[in-house]
Amino acid sequence: MSTAAAPVRSGAVLADLLPAARHRYAVDAALVLGGAALTGIAAQIAVPVPGSPVPVTGQTFAALLIGTALGARRGFLSLALYALVGMAGMPWFAEASSGWSMPSLGYVFGMLLAATVVGALARRGGDRSVLRTAGTMVLGSAIIYAIGVPYLALSTGMSMSAAVAAGLTPFLIGDALKAALAMGVLPATWKLLGHRG
Repeated sequence: MSTAAAPVRSGAVLADLLPAARHRYAVDAALVLGGAALTGIAAQIAVPVPGSPVPVTGQTFAALLIGTALGARRGFLSLALYALVGMAGMPWFAEASSGWSMPSLGYVFGMLLAATVVGALARRGGDRSVLRTAGTMVLGSAIIYAIGVPYLALSTGMSMSAAVAAGLTPFLIGDALKAALAMGVLPATWKLLGHRG
């Protein structure tokens, strides 16, 4: 009996390696629910930023990891569930907030799109090497800010330059650290599992 790793079909993401052929829908549902819950838990790791209504959280890192690990469809569904349940009143946005009226809600919408895009990139090997993972994480973060910062400006009446100063600049170092962590974790996981792409 061989213990060698089975080959992965082209276009696989980490979640596709789970042995669940007969129960795929149940596994997918559990992954989507788990991804939403993980994002909600990570959002509670929050550090206020002086002068900004947006805290530093673990939420963006969770959203990008969920997208890459689950793929575009499951990543989208996880973040859509997270957003919809939070807007409906579940206090699992940053700092146990919820609802429609938060100035940081644009970042949640950005995470939804980012998880979808990084999931699609992961299907093309965007999480298999350090450099590809770096590019995937940078693009995902850029998408989050491309939606979050203008939304912050519109919802608070800030100018775009003030929104960039309050909702982008203070987070760049943290994002670099999160990207570095992903650059270590994702390719290492593929290597540990014996799969390369």
